Amino acid sequence: MTKDYLFEIGTEEMPAHVVSRSVKQLAERTEKFLKENGLKFKNVKTFSTPRRLTILVEELAEKQDDIDEIKKGPAKKIALDKDKNWTKAAEGFARGQGMSTDDIYFEELKGTEYAYVHVQKEGKKAADILLGMSDIIKAMTFPTKMRWDSHDFEFVRPIHWLVSLFGSDVIPVKILDITAGRKTEGHRFLGDSVVLANTADYEDALKDQFVIVDAKKRKEMIVDQMNQLVKENNWQIKMDQNLLEEVTNLVEYPTVFAGSFDKKYLEMPQEVLITSMKDNQRYFEVYDQDNHLINHFISVRNGNKDYLENVVSGNEKVLVARLDDAQFFYDEDRKYPLSHFVNKLKNVSFHDKIGSMAEKTVRVRIIGDLLAKRWKLDEQTIKDFDRASELYKFDLVTQMVGEFAELQGIMGMHYAKLAGEKDDVAVAIKEHYMPTTSEGELPETTVGSLLSVADKLDTIITFFAVGMIPSSSNDPYALRRYAYGIVRILLKQKWSLPFKEVLPEIVSALDGKTPAKLPKTAEQDEEIADFIRDRIKQYLQRNNFKYDIIDAVLASSQQDPIQILAAANVLQLHHDDDKFKPVVESLIRIKNILKKAKYKGKNAVNPDLFANESEQELYAGVNALKDISNLTDLYDGFVKLQPVIDRYFETNMILDKNEEIKNNRLNQLSAVAELADNLGDLSKLVIK
Repeated sequence: MTKDYLFEIGTEEMPAHVVSRSVKQLAERTEKFLKENGLKFKNVKTFSTPRRLTILVEELAEKQDDIDEIKKGPAKKIALDKDKNWTKAAEGFARGQGMSTDDIYFEELKGTEYAYVHVQKEGKKAADILLGMSDIIKAMTFPTKMRWDSHDFEFVRPIHWLVSLFGSDVIPVKILDITAGRKTEGHRFLGDSVVLANTADYEDALKDQFVIVDAKKRKEMIVDQMNQLVKENNWQIKMDQNLLEEVTNLVEYPTVFAGSFDKKYLEMPQEVLITSMKDNQRYFEVYDQDNHLINHFISVRNGNKDYLENVVSGNEKVLVARLDDAQFFYDEDRKYPLSHFVNKLKNVSFHDKIGSMAEKTVRVRIIGDLLAKRWKLDEQTIKDFDRASELYKFDLVTQMVGEFAELQGIMGMHYAKLAGEKDDVAVAIKEHYMPTTSEGELPETTVGSLLSVADKLDTIITFFAVGMIPSSSNDPYALRRYAYGIVRILLKQKWSLPFKEVLPEIVSALDGKTPAKLPKTAEQDEEIADFIRDRIKQYLQRNNFKYDIIDAVLASSQQDPIQILAAANVLQLHHDDDKFKPVVESLIRIKNILKKAKYKGKNAVNPDLFANESEQELYAGVNALKDISNLTDLYDGFVKLQPVIDRYFETNMILDKNEEIKNNRLNQLSAVAELADNLGDLSKLVIK
């Protein structure tokens, strides 16, 4: 027999961002608990609002399965000692089955006697097991927790009630001084308490009390109402899924409404308005049919339509207050030239162990100029970069960014354009922050990409120099994200950057230019290079490369992300080809021979020492590959070279007794291995 089991934790309002993940955690912990206790069930369904986390276990068995089994134990000669006393092995076997040695009997199996017990156990009732749900509550984790009254127990918010119903029966789960029953709470202002007769009443009973407990249904209600409002007014809306998820978890009974504000505010950059509406007030901005931002907004009320005009008026007043502040800051900032703000950067700390923002801009210009020269960027791009690097942090000291930190870079772009700066310079000020998340948008312009890479490199170099290096569990300054951003930008722009080669050049160029501490040893340079290079693994994993290919390309001596990705693409493309295995095996064989011979040299091959045609053939084949820079062509060359390598091994004794001939042949194989290293350490590949 089965029944549904309903368990609800009623709390004070939880932060919107923890609701979905918390009810998911509750469901996962409950599933694990039931499986560990041998209780069968069909499914675990979740419900959630800002004031409750609820799971419904569908078709939960009323008891564990009964056990009626014959269990086989140790052989008789192990179960009994020479005096016929029970050994520890026998005692342990019986105890493990919940029985005693008195229950053991012996039977012969294939000529040997073994100990057996007949285990008969009635399954525990679900009603008794479910009392353990209190342990699940105690085990739950949250980003932040609270204590209340005199209790030491912590939860995301104080717990006010518990519901625990198995069909129509109450399971009196207890936490602190709260014992679960059948009473739940309706909407805080519109509803009353509800006494549930059984689990089937839950959704409808709470709906009558203005609570939509199914988060998916709440979200659908919001979307449907918004679409209706947009249709009626001939508007457009950009449905921000993160904001939609947030407002869904802010309300129990959603009612969508629209408000407006004075058109004069539309003269400000639209990002200012959107930030004021979306980030500060949780409003959705509205557009006309030509995709222009207009003076309306859409929001969601936690309640019904009663007195909705008062709600609209109140929200409009709150928004206008924010927009008035923004307008004031915008007007004040525009009174000053950009140089006014740039000069203030001398007094803005980048980090107290490193120096000021003004000093950072000096370093970033040096790094960017060095990279621009390496990448042969045109003079105009370099000129625009130099100007952008001088300005790019100025908006940090504007009043607008001081109030709306989310607009850093964005306001810099707008103010720069208003001041007459070139578009590429202004846009780079915004783009240097990109990507703002690990998989966020990348800069589109060359100047913005160069500024972003230079800025992030400076941050990583200077933080490493003062010992603020990310640990396995801690990266407070997001240096891994910066390094991953560098890798992604390099790959997008197809900019070559062998880190171990370039970093010493950068450190040397920066030396003495600012008071900031710099890496002092080659080991520190290598540590930074390896840190950035390690992010290539993250990139390859996220782009679904095979694990053995990732291991192979990262085990090579190659430092350039462009070449590492190119190698991964070649190996991924040909991994399942018929010719892949023989090519790889021949190249691995070469590497193994060199390893066995403990070959460490790198000497030129002497054709005068060739003893047969196969040596000349391999020599010519390798020389033909030396000038190939495209790894696809290099792999194709190895495909053609593979039978040549096989003939070489069939014809020659590599470790010849003649030391001069042996070394010459090892030199030949070393030349092949050096070329193969461009594709990676092929011994890491799993080939079938």
